[in-house]
Amino acid sequence: MKKSELTKRAYENTKFLESREARTLRILSEYLEPLKRLNEWKVNNTILFLGSSKANPEDKDSPLTKYYWEAEELSYNLVKWAIKLKQKGKNFVICTGGGPGIMEAANRGAYRAEGKSIGMNISIPEEQYLNPYASPELSFIFHYFFMRKFWLVYRAKAVVAFPGGYGTLDEVFETLTLVQTNKISRDHLVILLYGKEYWRKIINFKELLKYKTISEEDLKLFFYCSSPKEAFSILKEKLTKFL
Repeated sequence: MKKSELTKRAYENTKFLESREARTLRILSEYLEPLKRLNEWKVNNTILFLGSSKANPEDKDSPLTKYYWEAEELSYNLVKWAIKLKQKGKNFVICTGGGPGIMEAANRGAYRAEGKSIGMNISIPEEQYLNPYASPELSFIFHYFFMRKFWLVYRAKAVVAFPGGYGTLDEVFETLTLVQTNKISRDHLVILLYGKEYWRKIINFKELLKYKTISEEDLKLFFYCSSPKEAFSILKEKLTKFL
């Protein structure tokens, strides 16, 4: 080690901060820095949008394209409604994973409605770019998946899951598990599975019930919806109790 590195203050030593021994500090920073920024911008709570990063608004042949534009419309309507509430701080701020596809659509809708929105991106080997519609001051890039997942859900009052692949399914099941086990109160989080025809084909909840791996009550943890109007109506009704 060079003499200059030995005489640095520990918090200025980037080689140390990137080492295995400093992993705890890096994890803490991914908790404390977003906390500070969200508090500075007075973000009280969020609406989390999940969905495929592969939804392309220009691909007319993809079955995901319609979901892109429906996510954009739903986000736009929610932000327009939330802005008019004029509560202290920012309520029901749109939050996404910050990437392309459905995430971009939700940030785009918030941008069109002239509202702030959050993008919580992740650094992965196949680099996922941060979409241009998330507010720069509320854009984050995480290294640790579990810290990103924590922040995606921690301030959420609603989760809207559009069609997606492994990542979306992972986040949906993790959120349902947190509510099922009462780590998040079922009275404190609204879960919508958007695109009834998709979700009923992909996940056969009735078969889970048949095999008694879930209970009848577990089927009440979420709602299906298939249009921006229907989703907005459910969310508007369910979210007003949090004001």
